[in-house]
Amino acid sequence: MLPTIAVLVALGCLSGVTTVLFGFGGGFVTVPVVYSVAAGGPDAMHVAVGTSAAVMVVNSLGATLALHRSGRLRREYLWPLAAYVSLGAVVGTLAATLAPDSLLHLLFAAYLVVTILDGVLRRGFLHGGAPRPLGRLTTTAGGVGIGVVASFLGVGGSVLTVPLLRRRGLPMVDAAAMANPLSLPVAVVATTLYLLGPGGPTGAVDVVAAAALLAGSLPTIAFARGLLPPIPDRAHAVAYLCLLVAALVAVLV
Repeated sequence: MLPTIAVLVALGCLSGVTTVLFGFGGGFVTVPVVYSVAAGGPDAMHVAVGTSAAVMVVNSLGATLALHRSGRLRREYLWPLAAYVSLGAVVGTLAATLAPDSLLHLLFAAYLVVTILDGVLRRGFLHGGAPRPLGRLTTTAGGVGIGVVASFLGVGGSVLTVPLLRRRGLPMVDAAAMANPLSLPVAVVATTLYLLGPGGPTGAVDVVAAAALLAGSLPTIAFARGLLPPIPDRAHAVAYLCLLVAALVAVLV
């Protein structure tokens, strides 16, 4: 048990770095990690998604507060998009609790593949452009869609909001910053519903795994903001896609 906890703490440090750099809140790190730990147990993927959501609540909240204090958040890209994301998160989480474990696993991997290919093959993500405001359809239907997909897969909003804001012309550093507050409503809704679900007093959330991951991620988030050097915009975008590839390999292996 102790070696497993040590591994979770170490990987929690990695999720802290990805929270700072990409606004992930830990989802793409914690889902494969917890799934590996729970592999062979009942509802392993549901436990991974529920635990990931719980970790993201804390990580995304901490990062959001830090970004707010630094003045890095841009309200026009956050509201009312966050409200529609929250609405979609309720639908996505309820659907995920009813979905077979194998389906969650398959769709998680499939979405990673689609996102990676889209970032590489379609123009706009790797090179960016001039910032443009979000349209009404993107804010409403797009926000609901983000909430549904992100909560269903347990990856927070960053998997969809970073590519969306990137294609709206925001630099990667700003797109990643916006992803943290936009991940927070997904994480809160998903955690609440998974805690109330079957599986024991904490539902489908593995409290021990979540605590170990947070023991690594929270100090890392606190220190990484001042220690990580600025990354060139294109290299930042490439690194985002490389992390998605690593997550895909982890969840498949």
